Amino acid sequence: QVQLVESGGGLVQAGGSLRLSCASSERAFSSSAMGWFRQAPGKEREFVAAISWRGATTYYADSVKGRFTISRDNAKLTAYLQMNSLRPEDTAVYYCNAVGGLGYSEPIGYWGQGTQVTVSS
Repeated sequence: QVQLVESGGGLVQAGGSLRLSCASSERAFSSSAMGWFRQAPGKEREFVAAISWRGATTYYADSVKGRFTISRDNAKLTAYLQMNSLRPEDTAVYYCNAVGGLGYSEPIGYWGQGTQVTVSS
């Protein structure tokens, strides 16, 4: 299993930006497709974005397309989520996970602690 630690969350005003990081200490990270998910209060966890193990293919939820960018640096065993034009509805705890399935939308590893993102209006 790939062990993951999310960071980079915080409080930001609407229209602002944040960059989340997902760091692993295991080489298996480099051969794993990775995804970001989020869970808002009172809602189920939802898919946000995913990237293939080489970084050549990316997928996004419609709600974040054009505003968020997923990337990875396999040498650093880290995945990123650049979030621009943030909206109050983006407020959630953000998690990363290894992914599989159609569109890499299915989490297949253990969940970490996540990182809180709060967008004020």
